[in-house]
Amino acid sequence: MESFYSVLFSILAVAVAGLVWSQSTSASIVPKTGTNVTSFVKLRNNYVFVYALMMAGDWLQGPHVYALYQFYGFGMKDIGRLFVAGFGSSMIFGTIVGAMADKHCATKHSSDYWVLMFGRFLGGIATSLLFSAFESWLVAEHFSKGFDEKWLGDTFSKAVFVGNGLVAILAGLVANYLVESLKLGPVAPFDASATVLLLGGAVIMFSWSENYGDTKSNNSLNHQFKLAFAAILSDPKIALLGAMQSLFEAAMYSFVFLWTPALSPNGESIPHGMIFSCFMTASMPILFPTPYFYPMPLPTLSLAPINSQPCRGRRNHCPRSGSARGLLSNITEGGITLHGQVQLVAFCVFEVLVGLFWPSMMTMRAHYLPEDLRSTIINCFRIPLNLFVCVILYNVHMFSLAAMFGLCSVFLVLATICQMSFQKLVNSMPVIKGIPETEPLRSADK
Repeated sequence: MESFYSVLFSILAVAVAGLVWSQSTSASIVPKTGTNVTSFVKLRNNYVFVYALMMAGDWLQGPHVYALYQFYGFGMKDIGRLFVAGFGSSMIFGTIVGAMADKHCATKHSSDYWVLMFGRFLGGIATSLLFSAFESWLVAEHFSKGFDEKWLGDTFSKAVFVGNGLVAILAGLVANYLVESLKLGPVAPFDASATVLLLGGAVIMFSWSENYGDTKSNNSLNHQFKLAFAAILSDPKIALLGAMQSLFEAAMYSFVFLWTPALSPNGESIPHGMIFSCFMTASMPILFPTPYFYPMPLPTLSLAPINSQPCRGRRNHCPRSGSARGLLSNITEGGITLHGQVQLVAFCVFEVLVGLFWPSMMTMRAHYLPEDLRSTIINCFRIPLNLFVCVILYNVHMFSLAAMFGLCSVFLVLATICQMSFQKLVNSMPVIKGIPETEPLRSADK
């Protein structure tokens, strides 16, 4: 491994350690004693532990998805369309499918293109669950126990700090060790992921209460979507949140595909796990839980029982490790160039923004989305997101990497404009309990 990666990782790690230490003395938004504090801490710690396990299963696979397909001999065009299968299935089926996403595994052990395509298709469905059902379950459980609304920020921040920060860094290092040091091939991290996901599923089964939705309203699926779209169209804050999420995540998920060919344009051998750990370390400073991260006063929401599926989704799939080492000849020797090093530093700067995005978006969704429609609305937001990414990746072989990254920059600029408009609305509009415009639909359903 080139020393550049180790030096960059060490610099980022020292910077993060210094920031964490400087912020560790900040006052917590959760009091040390008081009514419900003990119960809240128990729920928070359980959720953070489960979230960390499930994200570990996801992060172990993340560094080597593109590399695995490249390892099997596929070019950028074929790899792009494999990614399209995942995002496309998430767009079409992810909003309505709940139970089937945890019933599949072991597709990436095969080098057959259509087996891999089927795995990506199922993985897209699981992705929608991973980034909606867990959050929805926590919000419902939090309010059902009568905890202070502002404490949600503490849970989200700690969950993202551990699950999207510490665990992601460790997962990258473990994946790098399995592939680079033990020479088990790029399939090995997916085996490790299977073990972690099984453990997370066991913890959920024995420690999480089931959530059966709003038994009073018993809305049909069609009516649930009508309510969700009515909420989005009637409240510009919700619409802007959706636009911000779709645009930023479109850039982020395009980056997930693009960083490997950008850093190894000629198929150079690069340590994907170590690079991934650098990215995750760069995102850590903003993820550190601190009360100053949530400066806005929180609005009051009309709360109702949640309508969500059981939280047992998996983003990708879990192959067996090992074979096809002869395919290593598809990857040429050689290290990262000076141009690649500059790009890597720039990518780390982008990861700082990613670290800021996750907890802030989670917190805003918790306070601006109606409770009984939360999971549906979040997945509705994923429709334009996945459409953007599908269009980009399906045509990725037709454009230069510079053009692709330029389009990602446009998405980020548009997301910033939406954020500024959102801030103006928050400052100028009074807080309204619930979404009054959806009430006629509720009445008609009754």
